[in-house]
Amino acid sequence: MLGAKSAHAEECFKGGFIGTDFGIHKDLSKDLVEDWREFNHKYIPIYLENRHAKTKIAAGLACGALWTVSKGISIGDIVLSPNGQGSFYVGEVSGSYEYQSGKILFHRRPVRWYPNLLEKSAMSESLKNSASGPGTAREITHHSAEIESLLSGNRPATIVSTDNSVEDPTVFALEKHLEDFLVQNWKQTELGKKYDIFEEDGELVGQQYQSDTGPIDILAISKDKSELLVVELKRGRVSDTVVGQIQRYMGFVKEELAESNQSVKGVIIGLEDDVKIKRALSVAKGIEFYRYQVSFKLFKA
Repeated sequence: MLGAKSAHAEECFKGGFIGTDFGIHKDLSKDLVEDWREFNHKYIPIYLENRHAKTKIAAGLACGALWTVSKGISIGDIVLSPNGQGSFYVGEVSGSYEYQSGKILFHRRPVRWYPNLLEKSAMSESLKNSASGPGTAREITHHSAEIESLLSGNRPATIVSTDNSVEDPTVFALEKHLEDFLVQNWKQTELGKKYDIFEEDGELVGQQYQSDTGPIDILAISKDKSELLVVELKRGRVSDTVVGQIQRYMGFVKEELAESNQSVKGVIIGLEDDVKIKRALSVAKGIEFYRYQVSFKLFKA
């Protein structure tokens, strides 16, 4: 995303670059270490000092995106940038980090843009959701086959999931948009009565929040701001290994994002549970399990 609501997309396209800002006016060249956590530990306090009203969650997201664009993206990687008009600029990153003081999006990477736009209408729903989500940078490598097909001028073939946790293809077809459906209908759910998905400046940033052990499906905050909630979504029957996974996410949130007066809880959402996960959750403090139900009905008008 090149500026709020793609405000600088056209200028970036004409100038051959992508970039970020975040109000940190200094050359980052000497601080772009391989471990983004080390970068965040240094720059989160700087970000918070510059943006007095911001939270640690917003600071972690901003500094993570700053590192990703400046360092995490490799030369030769393909980037998609929405132009704000229903299409995407597509280009190949062609150079390393540059600091352009006094210009827009002054933390920059040079890009060789492709001549043709990628139309959002040609994308699968899954790719649309991934490529159009909130935040500055999102990794969409798992859609590479579809993107390559689109760039070659061919519409994508039907994408077959390799997730073997769902045996019924009919159920999977309804389930594959579970996360987006839950986010869109959050306020009508049981969790929505107490928690809000985390927002910053009116922008939803709590979906696919990046942690140092992978993206958190949903990061929410209680309405009284006293609790942070980590939500992990699983299709089909849930393995007890998800307990360790969500505990890692909760540990990250507790150590890196939570304020001193905030607690951290976790929720696992799945189609079915079993005795293994029940045993694991019985000794896992602060984690609850919720079942979801998929249904499809036709009514004669």
